[in-house]
Amino acid sequence: MDDLLTALALLLVIEGSLYALFPTGMRRMIEQALAVPETQMRFAGLAAAVLGVGLVWLIRAA
Repeated sequence: MDDLLTALALLLVIEGSLYALFPTGMRRMIEQALAVPETQMRFAGLAAAVLGVGLVWLIRAA
């Protein structure tokens, strides 16, 4: 459970830093994301989740 909370906290740090350092770029990225079809967004999210699970598995197996 501690690892999950640490990962979520790091996510907030990274995402918050991006918004603080590059607000205009992040706004443009959000606008571009709104133009992406839902099926493509769903596939990209699934691919990212699978990649993340694989990386966690590799890190934990070492």
